[in-house]
Amino acid sequence: MKLTVWTYEGPPHVGAMRVATGMEGLHYVLHAPQGDTYADLLFTMIERRGQRPPVTYTTFQARDLGADTATLFKDACMAAYERFRPEALIVGASCTAELIQDDPGGLAERLGLPVPVIALELPSYSRKELFGTDETFYQLARALAQPCERTPEVSCNILGPTGLGFRHRDDVVEVTKLLDGMGIAVNVVAPMGSRPSDLARLPAAHFNVVLYPEHAEAAARWLERDHSQPYTKTIPIGAGATREFIAEVAELAGLDPVLDDESLRQPWWAASVDSTYLTGKRVFVFGDATHAMAAAKVARDEMGFEVCGLGCYNREFARPVRALAREMGLEAVITDDYLEVERAITEAAPEMILGTQMERHIGKRLGIPCAVISSPVHVQDFPARHSPQMGVEGANVLFDTWVHPLVMGLEEHLLTMFRDDFEFSDAAGPSHHGGHAPNSTDAVEPLVQPNGDIVWLAPAEKELRKIPFFVRGKARRNTEAFAAERGVAEISVETLYEAKAHYAR
Repeated sequence: MKLTVWTYEGPPHVGAMRVATGMEGLHYVLHAPQGDTYADLLFTMIERRGQRPPVTYTTFQARDLGADTATLFKDACMAAYERFRPEALIVGASCTAELIQDDPGGLAERLGLPVPVIALELPSYSRKELFGTDETFYQLARALAQPCERTPEVSCNILGPTGLGFRHRDDVVEVTKLLDGMGIAVNVVAPMGSRPSDLARLPAAHFNVVLYPEHAEAAARWLERDHSQPYTKTIPIGAGATREFIAEVAELAGLDPVLDDESLRQPWWAASVDSTYLTGKRVFVFGDATHAMAAAKVARDEMGFEVCGLGCYNREFARPVRALAREMGLEAVITDDYLEVERAITEAAPEMILGTQMERHIGKRLGIPCAVISSPVHVQDFPARHSPQMGVEGANVLFDTWVHPLVMGLEEHLLTMFRDDFEFSDAAGPSHHGGHAPNSTDAVEPLVQPNGDIVWLAPAEKELRKIPFFVRGKARRNTEAFAAERGVAEISVETLYEAKAHYAR
């Protein structure tokens, strides 16, 4: 375990919370000290849920460690059952409670509760949050799924959506529409939106649709092995992948592929004259493996971008990410250290980032626009409106959200270009006031921060502001390297243009 200011994944018990929070009739009893009880903040504040997560904590304190913490856990289990009357309980320990080895599973089993109790073994010091979601859903499926006959009509299960998932709620709506258009019924959506009693009839479906392998691949493999249910491998993010998904589903269902793409605007917009300025833009892609790989393919094949960097933070999926990166002529960035990601982005000098909220912070520091494509995300990435990533409407949403940062960046660049104009200078008043009310201060935030012994003279910094935002960082770094090699301590306008000529050779 590593202490850090920011982290892409929490410990695995947070993954178990995400599964429990997405379901109904399931309760999670977590053996945890005071301080590990932050689920309410995660789900009610970030995801803006209307109810608190179904988690009960033992909340033992330091003084309890010399007494009987096992009794505290058993009391918490009994109280949770009596209060919530769930259809099933999952029990486990947080990373801190794991150290005292109280065996929550064994303790809960001896209580003889009249509902299924599923013990979770989540190694907190070697695994992380996405492993926790995958393992929890797998254990629930194994414990609760019952052999049953297939439904009379062709049906499937939709597997993978969880609490705190990036646009999971909206993706399920879009994928259900795709399946409905082919005459395929949805048997169960799980874990989000399901109950333990729903998981009992998972084997009634003819096949499974896996939307997020990070959360459902283990369960899908078990259902394929033990209940002869094949599962989809294509993630329907982007216009091309949506068509491939329809073809794969049609083959599994034994039906003709049907796709209503009347409202699909993304391919036309991306190919239109107005979007030609996007062609060849360098993008750096980072996130969870599923969204990062899908975004890289859409960026390259559908938007006309050049992918200059690709990576993920969940090491369990490093192999497919590395394979795709090699196909694109890149070396994958596989790390959960945001500082390594920042270094890779700085070296790649992209014109846009597709990443998580961490990369959005990095982009702000480097002056590079960023569109969020993956968890972890901020509250603003759980919009009240319908905003899927998958299916036909998801393709349209991708185009809008990816192009918006570039358009705003272009607008910022144009404003910077005309900064010396009397109408647009920092000293000019607001245009809706007729430009007659000057700003209260003439101070302008320095564009270039001090860098060791090298100092940028004011005219050079002013000239640097005229360079487009998406290559400004690279120009600054090249100029500083040029000056350092020649022992130049003060960068003038002449130095800036000498460096430009040098690197243009």
